[in-house]
Amino acid sequence: MEVTHRDTRGSTTTSSSAHRQEGSGGLWDSVKKAVLVIGSGFLFLAAFGNSLTWHLQRFWGASGDFWQNLWTTLYVAFEGHDAALFFLGTVLLPALLFWLFNALLLVVDTTGKPSFITRYRIQVDENKPVDPVKLRQAIRCVLFNQIFISAPMMVATYFVMTWRGDPCGPELPTFHWALMELTFFSIIDEILFYYSHRLFHHPALYKHIHKQHHEWTAPIGIVAIYAHPLEHVIANTLPVLIGPVILGSHLATTTLWLCLALVTTTISHCGYHLPFLPSPESHDFHHLKFNQCFGVFGVLDRLHGTDTKFRLTKQYERHILLTSFTPLTESIPDTPKDKLLDPKNWE
Repeated sequence: MEVTHRDTRGSTTTSSSAHRQEGSGGLWDSVKKAVLVIGSGFLFLAAFGNSLTWHLQRFWGASGDFWQNLWTTLYVAFEGHDAALFFLGTVLLPALLFWLFNALLLVVDTTGKPSFITRYRIQVDENKPVDPVKLRQAIRCVLFNQIFISAPMMVATYFVMTWRGDPCGPELPTFHWALMELTFFSIIDEILFYYSHRLFHHPALYKHIHKQHHEWTAPIGIVAIYAHPLEHVIANTLPVLIGPVILGSHLATTTLWLCLALVTTTISHCGYHLPFLPSPESHDFHHLKFNQCFGVFGVLDRLHGTDTKFRLTKQYERHILLTSFTPLTESIPDTPKDKLLDPKNWE
């Protein structure tokens, strides 16, 4: 993922559109627009939750006893040891899922096989195979962040949430409430990640902190949490934790959210646009260009004009859910004209 001299240039170069928006109150106007759009979406889901989730509620109702019984078994087994139960749900289970998912991706990254996966590679000429030295460095960094940053933060989160309520209570939340919580978490994550991410692209911070993450101009899954410790705290972990802390969420919802967050950020960095999974095109493009596509969902990027160059590219045309088994590099191929818009050729 990396060409060092281009990192610094990418961090300091901004589009004229972004400059215009951020001058003379433009940034504040965009913030207000973002709050309006995201807030309206949340209210819409709240107002029409019953109709939107009716079929899912039927499934949840049918299986509700199963999930509640499973939780009760865990609750009784850990009775009097809520801290251990919380640590299991917020540290061990998400970490296990992260490494299982990335172990599968690393097999592909290091061997180039199976070919039916590698054919979906976004940057087709990169990581064939991945640099083993860079990979070992990334693994060491990720383990450090998980053990010495994430785990202590989850311990602190446990005490905060216990002070607010009972995160390990005997009753699971209702389906509708869990769905609304996940929606709220996603909104908070989008807002906090976008602005903290852009903050770390400020020249004063980028060179010393965020540049480490951008060593990989063609990312792989494990790079999702390959970051400077300060960035891992502020941009990676806090945006995900703030939502559950605000709502005083049950451990079950918090665990589900942490697992979803780790899986989706791994997909965003994996380097493959696989069928029936969320598109990683925008964040892959961010690693390639550095000053485009800072957010999770793209809402704030659109409002702030930080996706203008992305929307001129073939990568943007491919930024869709792939619902067939034909790679998008084949169904939406580059043309000679597109090479003029290739980010690698930009000044």
